[in-house]
Amino acid sequence: MNFLRDEIFKPHPELLVFLTVAAGFLLGRIRRRSIALGSVTGCLLAGLGLGWLFEVPVDNTVKSLFFIMFLFALGYRVGPQFFRGLRSDGLPQVLVALVVCVSGLLVCWLFAALLGYGPGLGAGLLGGALTQSAVIGVAGDAIGSLPGLSPDQVTEQQNLVAIGYAVTYPLGTVLCAVLLANALPRLIGRDLARDSADLARELDAGSDDPDAGEGYYEVVLRAYAVAHPAVVGRTIAEFERQQAELGRRIYITRVRRAGELLPQDQGIVLAEGDVVAVSAIRGDVVAYDPEAVIGPEVDDVELLDYRTESLHVVAGAKAQLGKSIADLRREPFMAGVYVTELHRSGARFPFRLSTAIERGDTLLLTGPRRLVGPAAAEIGKPVPTSFATDMVWVGLGIFLGGCIGIPALHAGGVPISLSTSGGALIMGLVFGWLRAKYPTFGNVPGGAQWFMDTLGLCLFVAVVGINAGPGFTRGLEQAGWGLLLLGAVATVVPLLVGFTLGHWVLKIRLPILLGVLAGAQTTTAAIGAVNESAKSQIPTIGYTIPYAVGNVLLTIWGAVIVLLHH
Repeated sequence: MNFLRDEIFKPHPELLVFLTVAAGFLLGRIRRRSIALGSVTGCLLAGLGLGWLFEVPVDNTVKSLFFIMFLFALGYRVGPQFFRGLRSDGLPQVLVALVVCVSGLLVCWLFAALLGYGPGLGAGLLGGALTQSAVIGVAGDAIGSLPGLSPDQVTEQQNLVAIGYAVTYPLGTVLCAVLLANALPRLIGRDLARDSADLARELDAGSDDPDAGEGYYEVVLRAYAVAHPAVVGRTIAEFERQQAELGRRIYITRVRRAGELLPQDQGIVLAEGDVVAVSAIRGDVVAYDPEAVIGPEVDDVELLDYRTESLHVVAGAKAQLGKSIADLRREPFMAGVYVTELHRSGARFPFRLSTAIERGDTLLLTGPRRLVGPAAAEIGKPVPTSFATDMVWVGLGIFLGGCIGIPALHAGGVPISLSTSGGALIMGLVFGWLRAKYPTFGNVPGGAQWFMDTLGLCLFVAVVGINAGPGFTRGLEQAGWGLLLLGAVATVVPLLVGFTLGHWVLKIRLPILLGVLAGAQTTTAAIGAVNESAKSQIPTIGYTIPYAVGNVLLTIWGAVIVLLHH
């Protein structure tokens, strides 16, 4: 052990950081049904353990670098939905999220004040009970700016943030998931699965099934030999128009005649013996039965091997915003083009035919290359797949955010500022919103966002844990195991307050409301548990806007509770 500490970790502390991350991600895989410990908590616990064992300090500049990068990525990811929530139709969800966040702050502040907790434990209680990891960094920055504290006192209070968080977070996550997925529906005598199924039927205008397995393909492409008199002599345009009038999305994409492939033309008159490639929704093919109406199915590799394209497009065209997926499908430019995925706030969204398109949504369009491009241009801005990150955009955003966070106001001798980390969060929100509105620049692909967001936060908390580890036992004695009980109460009370408002006052449907509450406390495990209990992805519809609001407010609360306790 001494060899590891003196010969490896002390001269090369970066190796201890990466060992901590490896151990933390391994701990994070511990799972009970849909609830997992999580990589962030795993890295913190691993850091506390290895820091206590080896007592090797790590430069704080390292953790600041990763934390400011994480906050910018967080803002960038939730920015479009955060500003979307400020619109009138999103206000009920925002109101519930606001009430949950404010009541959580007040409960944690009250407990900490009554029991004499300092700013460190108070912030740790807040971060763990409300399951917001970013509180650790923001509260640490705020503690560092408090006047009248010696460097040792600052370090002690910052370490107590991590310790309080580590004590309260696991139970807070479990309680949030259990309360939302099981206890609250039973409390009001409702069957969450049945309510979700009923709501899904109300929202649907057709047969979409976003819960279908990975092996299910909604769009099919088949070849048929023209033999039926009802088709012979009709143009392709007439055929497709007739199917559209019957509510079917069936298109003829290519024609082979006398062994030769004909140039695509909607005016081609179909003749007996032609072989046509038919693209359609699977359900429409089953209902139409092409073999009975067109002719026998054939296997024509060359005919079916036309070039298809899957293109991401960011919704932005005013003419299409607010339309449902069903309405979009009926547009002439969508003939032969299908919406196969929808991403909102950086995550795949379980869309249905009734789902309204919002600015910043990313739709994955699939179909023939000649049709997908024009359709994308009608909806918004096509975003060709790219793995290159626009580091000018990222670097400039973090720099500007840090600059606006530096200036401070003074209230009662206490400097109040956004701090560089808070400024990075705000600028991330703005830059994320701008990217959604004008997606031709500022590309930050999913892998880069994961690195800055997830890995950035994990590296940050790993360093926090390593530095706090040597004083963990002493800090835990100071906090007392009563902190665990207080954390449980601080988790439950805001959810009950939010549920009361949403269910009995605002009359939000139960599946949506549970998603709202999970988002307001930014508890990913909770929305997973709710979806599992609902046997549906419907609750996720209420998750995205409150998740954006909760991430911003709870992060800011990390500084607010420090100032309230000073």
